[in-house]
Amino acid sequence: MKVLRCRDLGFDCDGVVEAATEEELLRQVAAHAEQVHQVKVTPEIIAEVKKHIQET
Repeated sequence: MKVLRCRDLGFDCDGVVEAATEEELLRQVAAHAEQVHQVKVTPEIIAEVKKHIQET
């Protein structure tokens, strides 16, 4: 299982995204970023997100 916490990216947010694959996690993270944080996801943001993905 892959997991990412918004706080790991510097957001003051309790959001946690979990998914079986990195691809699914990135889809969910992008949706959360756009809907909750009004952040347009770019290739640079995706690269940064990938650095913070953890395995559970």
